[in-house]
Amino acid sequence: MVDRRVVDPWERQDRESIQAFGAFAVYRDLGPGRSVTKVARELDKSRALVGRWSRQFAWVMRAAAYDREQDRLFLAEQAQARRDIARRHAKLAQAVQSKAVARLQLLDPRELSPSELLRYIQVAAEIERRAVGEAPVAGAVEGQDEGAEVSSLSDEERRARMAQLRRELERRLSEGAS
Repeated sequence: MVDRRVVDPWERQDRESIQAFGAFAVYRDLGPGRSVTKVARELDKSRALVGRWSRQFAWVMRAAAYDREQDRLFLAEQAQARRDIARRHAKLAQAVQSKAVARLQLLDPRELSPSELLRYIQVAAEIERRAVGEAPVAGAVEGQDEGAEVSSLSDEERRARMAQLRRELERRLSEGAS
């Protein structure tokens, strides 16, 4: 039975001698600056012989196919590396998050300042929104003065808002504990 497997263009072709294929391999591996003249010089062969092999065995097309395959493999490796990084970062985030949740459960919400309480709720809401693919809330920008919103309220409005925020934080903490 005859082996009829498909041969990739950068592999040794039917009826291609070992010497001709060796010359092609040199040509292929020279990269973008490759030329028949460089191969002839490197192998100490006549330019005419190397040129004949190049035409007969379609070196330009085969080298281009090889280059495309190398690019494809490189891009696949990069994609895999990005997936590996994403997995590592997700595991790290989970570990940090579990430590943060454990610490949050030890906090007494009554001991938090109004700006701390507000910041905890803003961060929690922002994380929750992003986790489900929602856009960030307008005004929930890093570095924003969290106290500015509260400072514009009257004392009565501030007390009501803080009571609401405390209830929300306690509800979220109790949900996290169960």
